[in-house]
Amino acid sequence: MKNITQALVRLRDERRQALKQVARLSEAVSVLERLTRVQSSSRLPLRAKRVLSAAGRRRISLAQKARWAKVRQLKKAA
Repeated sequence: MKNITQALVRLRDERRQALKQVARLSEAVSVLERLTRVQSSSRLPLRAKRVLSAAGRRRISLAQKARWAKVRQLKKAA
């Protein structure tokens, strides 16, 4: 029984140390992520959101409808 108790104590100590190390690594990762987010966002300018005009949307819609009509005609012919 003494060997099992000692092994259990040793395993609990190792687990505690491993958890501490994981916590330290998590902290280091989060610090690095914050640094890279701050640097990358400050270096790169924000791109303006692209806006599509109603006429442009209509042209795209008509072109897509023409493509689908062509596909349907090819199916009927086959």
